[in-house]
Amino acid sequence: MGFTIGGIREIRSGARRRGRTSECTAVAEFTGLWGWDVVPGARAAAGTCSCGHPDCPAPGAHPLDFAPQVPAGATLDEAFKAWAEFPGASVMLPVGRAFDVVEVAEPAGRRALVRLERMGLPLGPVAATPDGRAHFFVAPGAAAELPQLLYRMGWDDPSALDLRGLGPGTYITAPPSDRGGLGPVRWLRPPALDSATRPPAARLLLGTLAYVAHRSRARA
Repeated sequence: MGFTIGGIREIRSGARRRGRTSECTAVAEFTGLWGWDVVPGARAAAGTCSCGHPDCPAPGAHPLDFAPQVPAGATLDEAFKAWAEFPGASVMLPVGRAFDVVEVAEPAGRRALVRLERMGLPLGPVAATPDGRAHFFVAPGAAAELPQLLYRMGWDDPSALDLRGLGPGTYITAPPSDRGGLGPVRWLRPPALDSATRPPAARLLLGTLAYVAHRSRARA
């Protein structure tokens, strides 16, 4: 990794001294501490995407085609230098490399998170998006295995649970960036050294997530 926990304190104080943005600090943490690749993403204002395409299908919710990724392990200076070339970009993470994502509705995700923490099960980071979704970070490969895992647990139709896996080829917006002009993405469970670098297998969380998602839809 590019720097240490002690170095993070210096990053944060140094960022304030130099007037760095919170996105720059986040990029440095993600690449240097958690070992995640980061990609500059578009932003949206009044429904218009900063990518410049008037017919953009996902305003403010996709990577910038012309912006190179900041690779995992980038040093503090490398991260700040790379991000300075794209001022105002949102922070996006490619899924399927260091982690996959299990996505559920945020209310169900919050209830499941409480259950999982009480059960003492291993958990990775969990984020909430401004459009009401919760993202549980899990080990890579989960998205491809999700339908079969759910089937083995007795759930025949994942779509009926409003639960899906995100894997290679998809990107998520990371805190503290805005997504789609709707507001910032937030951490429900922020990254930690024991979870971000080794996210749990999806099968450990899936039973609880599926049960709570099913109960939530039944109540609705």
